[in-house]
Amino acid sequence: MSLPIDSLTLAWTALLIAGVFEWGWPVGLKLGWSATGKHSGWIVFSVACMLVSGALLLYAQTIIAIGTAYAVWTGIGAVGTFFLGVLMFGEAATLKRFFFVGMIVVGIAGLKLVS
Repeated sequence: MSLPIDSLTLAWTALLIAGVFEWGWPVGLKLGWSATGKHSGWIVFSVACMLVSGALLLYAQTIIAIGTAYAVWTGIGAVGTFFLGVLMFGEAATLKRFFFVGMIVVGIAGLKLVS
């Protein structure tokens, strides 16, 4: 027995997945163009992430307000990329940076709550 999924839930799920794919393109670009030269596989990975992310955002904003969808999409992308930068590239993990990334998370949660 399967439960029906309403279109709003599906749109929010698509938006969440789109935000996760949004992490792939800056990471792929960073790895694709480095001091050791160009790495075409990572650049292709970036482009694929852009396409998937954009397609899912396109679907999500047919149901979710465009301003909300775009803000949540970029917020998920920014927060995820921040954490990947800290974990993968040794970027600064200061309390101040975490505080302001936390503010983005609060904004994303707030937009979901009022939508």
